Amino acid sequence: MSASVLTAVAWPYANGPRHIGHVSGFGVPSDVFSRYQRMAGNQVLMVSGTDEHGTPISVQAENEGLTTRQLADKYNRVITEDLQGLGLSYDLFTRTTTGNHYKVVQDLFLALHRNGYVLPKTTTGAISPSTGRTLPDRYIEGTCPICGYDGARGDQCDNCGNQLDPAELKNPVSRVNGEKPEFVETEHLFLDLPSFTESLGKWLSTRDGWRPNVLKFAQNLVEDMRPRAISRDLDWGVPIPLDGWRDQPMKRFYVWFDAVIGYLSASVEWARRTGDPDAWKKWWTDPAAQGYYFMGKDNITFHAQIWPTLLMGHNGQGDKGGTTGPFGELNLPGEVVSSEFLTMSGSKFSTSRGTVIYVRDFLREFGPDTLRYFISVAGPENQDTDFTWDEFVRRTNFELANEWGNLVNRSISMAAKNNGAVPAPTAPAPADEELKAQARAAFDTVGAHLRSSRFKLASQEAMRVVSAANKYLSDQEPWKLKEDPDRRDAVLHTALQVVSDANTLLTPFLPHSAQKVHELLGGTGVWAAQPEIREVDDLDEPSMSYPVLMGEYAAEQAKWESTDIEVGRPLDKPKPLFAKLDAELGETGPEWAPIEPS
Repeated sequence: MSASVLTAVAWPYANGPRHIGHVSGFGVPSDVFSRYQRMAGNQVLMVSGTDEHGTPISVQAENEGLTTRQLADKYNRVITEDLQGLGLSYDLFTRTTTGNHYKVVQDLFLALHRNGYVLPKTTTGAISPSTGRTLPDRYIEGTCPICGYDGARGDQCDNCGNQLDPAELKNPVSRVNGEKPEFVETEHLFLDLPSFTESLGKWLSTRDGWRPNVLKFAQNLVEDMRPRAISRDLDWGVPIPLDGWRDQPMKRFYVWFDAVIGYLSASVEWARRTGDPDAWKKWWTDPAAQGYYFMGKDNITFHAQIWPTLLMGHNGQGDKGGTTGPFGELNLPGEVVSSEFLTMSGSKFSTSRGTVIYVRDFLREFGPDTLRYFISVAGPENQDTDFTWDEFVRRTNFELANEWGNLVNRSISMAAKNNGAVPAPTAPAPADEELKAQARAAFDTVGAHLRSSRFKLASQEAMRVVSAANKYLSDQEPWKLKEDPDRRDAVLHTALQVVSDANTLLTPFLPHSAQKVHELLGGTGVWAAQPEIREVDDLDEPSMSYPVLMGEYAAEQAKWESTDIEVGRPLDKPKPLFAKLDAELGETGPEWAPIEPS
């Protein structure tokens, strides 16, 4: 029976191009998962967009001599193009500066406010002495007053995980220019997190199957829940729809608050754009639907603590109770799928430090599937993982080119040369059936891993079939069977059947090359659909237009099953599927790495 699966993907921040560390956390894992779910017959809604509010956007705009809107427009397009090039199959990739997003954010906020989960509070805000501009908490660093970690941010300490206030930091400095911030009194709205202590803790205790690092981190947060600011003194953000606040030009929602609501607003926008304004409810108000949230580990707080409490507050399910908000009873996350960090030379990717490989440069040099494969099989799924050019070259050359590419090439080449088409299995042997059975069994094994977001194990199991097929060809030596054409044809038929099965197993990881293999095997039409960039007008502000990612994924032929290959289907001599990389690349990397931001 078909299930409704929401794939909610973390929103990349639009203050610059994204690097491969970013897409290893939110991008590739979410797409591998979504492609598998579609192939398995489920109804997937994969949504996200660029996160475009907050002081960092304003700071970067000033650095580049642009307005905030111009900067957001610039990097919204850059990021959209890069994610399209990587083949991320969004049903809608949009942005947070749309009229639709503003309305959904304000409506959800008003439900929280009516249910008593929003508190006004006078607090201290950080100001830059030299510019007079408000500094966001994340732009202030210092020593954590709890664990002594040097480099804690003003909103939380990544070392001990505790929520912080920038005024609590020892020796606080601005990340913008290194100066010591001034702290002034200001009134803000706060999310009453302590009023979710019991309800959130109880809900987390029912989260079976979550990655242990995510669940433990979230449960630790419940032990010390304090009110958290949801407004800031700045002019670039979603206006606050309350009397006494809506007319203050320097009061806006804090960027983290509106960004997490983007999962809902993007779903609503998708429904409106596809002609059925209520279609989003299938993924949000049907208790049978499941929502999977993909991000890097630095976003666990917002997805395993903050977003569930916002949903509970809207639903009237916090410790104070309340009435259900305008969207109906919204589903809480089914699973928070958090990856660790992809590092380089032992350090986090950092544009400011020059430790960075931009997605666009990588795609231009190596194409999308080599990066997708590396992230899937060697990425930071369960622990921080160091990216090295040597390992990238090894994986590309020995696994993609030598193992998979060679299997495809020699199987199809021999069949094309000897038969010109897929031969019939006229003289089968036990070894043939054994290999085909192994390939068929892999659908259950690989599928189970993908359903549990165990992408390394899934890709390894798929490649195990490829290795078995290569060994089979070496053992059977069809090139020596000229005097026994019936047996030769049976071997080649078996090899082609397993190539077809392996291609299906690898499609979620390698959709671009999977389309090529489908065509090399004589197939026509769309095997693995790709996202399209569409230029659209804002649904509520017609003067505004922007690019979105959408796709016709229902038209693709790829299904999660073994399908008998068609005897007699014409075959031509194939071109190599993957080009081998120069071994010297593993020692030095390409000339453009590291590179300055565009």
